[in-house]
Amino acid sequence: MATRQGAPGRAQREERTSAGRQVVWTLLASAVAGLSTYYSAFSKRPTSVASFPTSYAFCADGNRIYTVDEARPTVDCITVDKHTIISTGTLAEIQAHWDDYQNELIRKFYGNEPKAKKPLPVLRAPSDSIVVPGLADAHAHIIQYGFKMQLRLDEVRTLSELLDLLEDYVNSHTSDPDTWIEAMGWDQTRWSDTDGSFPTAADFASRPSLASLPIALHRVDVHALWLSPRALALTKEHLNGTFPDTVPGGEIIRDPNTGEPTGVFLDAAQTLIPVPKWSEWQMRDYASRTVKDALAVGLTSIHDASTSLDELELFKELDQENELPIRVYAMADSDRINDEEKRNIEVYDPSPAAHVRMRSVKLFTDGALGSWGAALLAPYSDKPDARGILRFTEEELATTVRQWWDKNWGVNIHAIGDRANKAVLDIFEKISDVDGGNGNVAERRPRIEHSQIMRVEDLKRAGELGVLTSVQPTHATSDMWYAESRLGAERIMGAYAYQTLLKSSRDGILPLGSDFPVEGINPLLGFYAAVARLDSEGKSPHGEGGWFPAERLTRAQALRGMTLDAAYASFAEDTLGSLVPGKRADFVVLDRDIMDENQPFTEILEAKVKATIIDGKVAFGGI
Repeated sequence: MATRQGAPGRAQREERTSAGRQVVWTLLASAVAGLSTYYSAFSKRPTSVASFPTSYAFCADGNRIYTVDEARPTVDCITVDKHTIISTGTLAEIQAHWDDYQNELIRKFYGNEPKAKKPLPVLRAPSDSIVVPGLADAHAHIIQYGFKMQLRLDEVRTLSELLDLLEDYVNSHTSDPDTWIEAMGWDQTRWSDTDGSFPTAADFASRPSLASLPIALHRVDVHALWLSPRALALTKEHLNGTFPDTVPGGEIIRDPNTGEPTGVFLDAAQTLIPVPKWSEWQMRDYASRTVKDALAVGLTSIHDASTSLDELELFKELDQENELPIRVYAMADSDRINDEEKRNIEVYDPSPAAHVRMRSVKLFTDGALGSWGAALLAPYSDKPDARGILRFTEEELATTVRQWWDKNWGVNIHAIGDRANKAVLDIFEKISDVDGGNGNVAERRPRIEHSQIMRVEDLKRAGELGVLTSVQPTHATSDMWYAESRLGAERIMGAYAYQTLLKSSRDGILPLGSDFPVEGINPLLGFYAAVARLDSEGKSPHGEGGWFPAERLTRAQALRGMTLDAAYASFAEDTLGSLVPGKRADFVVLDRDIMDENQPFTEILEAKVKATIIDGKVAFGGI
């Protein structure tokens, strides 16, 4: 994420807003009234419909609407009235339902006058396309994604390329040399010109144009911050000339010979760095970029997994300004809430269909595997002197969880390593014992965010306790190239075990997300990773058969994970997540059938979103 301080002018902001509102949507529809059923059908020829009527039928012939409804998994058509689905079935069935529906309306409100009956326009999906419920990302970071997209550190494959990219940015952005440059996305495990160890401040010093600038680069997982020599000096000055010997819940990487900081700060140690806070206009720009990209890939709901109170207010403002078409389920960021705010904060949950909600808190236990920060019960196999970082002691974490639990908040806890996951399950097991059984815990829908490396017995224990394991399939395919060397042959058997977690779940729930911007924003990348266990080139450390293929999800399981299961994890399964009567009309039109088990996995990666519909209205694309 590259950012420089400074605000755009009023005219520039108004120009962006005006441009977004000057889009003209054209409705191409004709209604033909019949004697018994009032409907109209669009031609099956390709059209360019980018705006839908208030009420309509939407059809994909050949049972190509995947409803995620166990009673009727596929249908030809759905009927939408305003923002709600009112019927599903064949065209004849929904027309008959519409006729009955209209008859009831005119009987109640129009004196049984036949002329008051409204026709039902029928819209048809393009040939070969399918319809699925609106896709949800159960774990993502909205503001951070927009921030990261300014400077794509994740796209380089060598340290040298990254420094070239930074030099190009600096040369094209003249400003005060004391202005911090901040970006996100580096991953030392992917660089072909290093040995995979952490970079240092000295790497910046090798380039004259970078040596004197304050630069702070976040690792792709946001659990490590890499500083330039100037940024390191400013941090030391900020700390009154001395770096602390230790940092609770974090680590300052030091030179083994001199003991001096090398320039990389892990987890809680990142809070020592005086990087300027983002302004409101910056956060608006970041949020707008994310919303735009999310709609283009079929996302209709996002669980924002670490929302500050300022960000919550921004989301509310965007919603009030009709600039937030997606639904945001926010998790309050415990790291950015002070004691007074913690005492006074209240759940914000207008309704399950609201576009901004906050009824859960995000807590943290450990770091990430890629930076050797995931808290393990035994040393890392490739770094025997390290066991990771536990942000808080088990006792401190238990106290914090209990405080939020007693305030009736949902509790969602980041846990990656087996020690961290065990600690979280121990806490919920104790709550279960005190509060009257696993059923009471399950009703509150606590979540472990990531559930990445677990003891085999804890995979089962999570399900028995009713704790939801919220996972990100692309983490498996990103980490698989080094995970086994980090963990060893025994521990890897409890890692990224998605099919086992699903089967162990007491209610068969496995919410899927991406953790974007750590991974890509396109949910089909996660769908592909879940069902193929391969990278985007069709490879894995175990060959083309996939990485631990027994842990694959089926396509139906993966679709449910990013629709109905995600809705369940946000207390919205009665309103969102499947295409059934009574639920919101959130759905996505894809240009090919990703649900066909006979098609190669590569077809999933080729799929494109034709249209994203939220509350019955086109939010992206058209048909």
